[in-house]
Amino acid sequence: MDLSKRNNLKNEVSNLIEELSEYGKTENNGITRTLFSDIWMDTQKFLESEMVKRGLKTRFDEVGNLYGMVKGTEQATETIMVGSHIDTVVGGGRLDGQLGIVSGIIAIEKLVEEFGVPKKNLEIVSMAEEEGSRFPYTFWGSKNIVGTVSKEEVEKLVDHDGVSFAEAMKGKGFDFKNENAVIRDDIKAYLELHIEQGGVLEKEGKPIGLVNSIVGQKRFLIEVEGESNHAGTTPMSYRRDSLHGAAKMIDSIIELSKEYGDPLVATVGRLDVVPNTSNVVPGKVVFSVDTRHTNNEVVSDFISKFKASIESIANEMNLKIKIDQYMDGYPVPMDEDLINKMEKICLAKELDYKIMHSGAGHDAQIFAPKIPTALIFVPSRKGISHSYLEFTDPEDYVYGVELLKEMFYDLAY
Repeated sequence: MDLSKRNNLKNEVSNLIEELSEYGKTENNGITRTLFSDIWMDTQKFLESEMVKRGLKTRFDEVGNLYGMVKGTEQATETIMVGSHIDTVVGGGRLDGQLGIVSGIIAIEKLVEEFGVPKKNLEIVSMAEEEGSRFPYTFWGSKNIVGTVSKEEVEKLVDHDGVSFAEAMKGKGFDFKNENAVIRDDIKAYLELHIEQGGVLEKEGKPIGLVNSIVGQKRFLIEVEGESNHAGTTPMSYRRDSLHGAAKMIDSIIELSKEYGDPLVATVGRLDVVPNTSNVVPGKVVFSVDTRHTNNEVVSDFISKFKASIESIANEMNLKIKIDQYMDGYPVPMDEDLINKMEKICLAKELDYKIMHSGAGHDAQIFAPKIPTALIFVPSRKGISHSYLEFTDPEDYVYGVELLKEMFYDLAY
């Protein structure tokens, strides 16, 4: 691509990101845009108008996903889809989710301008929700597309203001999907462009990441129960100090994770102490454990060992322990054929890339078990995401959009 076209493409993506980022904009230039809020609805309507402006035929489905399509000329029963999510975390950045939507819209527009109407359908989807910021549920948009959700999972959920999921959805004119409806079988590939949300590509100087797997996530709450007692009158040898025990357990988990090495990660991010006052021996502690890996057998082995370790510490210190697993997500591989296609494109264009895994969850992991799926990363400055400091060099947008265009051309033309 010559310099003039590259600059035009960069400016178009950047300008649309700027316009889109006005919806839900916070004081520090971050974004808060939660599912079925007024701002969320306004954003979807703005994107609908942008799709129409660029020649796409638009529609909303029952649950709030927005689609824009260019109908194919020869194989109109087959669709190549690209998409991402429009919702954000509270106080999130300007790129997580919406960069993928903007890039998909512009990539389709430029392809049609250059090569005319494709043989297969090209479709962009702005998914209703991925983050779980308003309700304790994630991937509402993509799960509805592939048919892996039931209304029983969400209909009783409420937000922090006591508004139910169903009430919020119906308030914006949407409703639960008919669970007897036929699931779409026309989607032959799903592509997603996303910021890395980590620092690997930036540190290695690679403009593109080709994701081969999304890690499995296992999350736990560990409750450690001892005995609250007076801090001044209880000798050290008589204490059943739950915080001391929890500290030793946390240290053992982190040190064990280091022994396993990359790509296994383990994080303790929450710690609740009871009664949480300076002059009382803590009687109870609850802490979280989030562990992730691309291989389910490895992470299961790690979990087995860390459970044995913390149970041993509890027995040694005369403490009670309760282990509650509340997430059991399996690793999800991306499609090898699509990865190979992307590699060939990168090599032909002399575009430096890295084959890598994703340590965060994405809509791609919902599509991948059902539909051939590819996930493309562009670098994140300092690896920062879910923050108003989130940033990707606009030059890298262009690499991502170019790769999307080439993949669309290969798959749909």
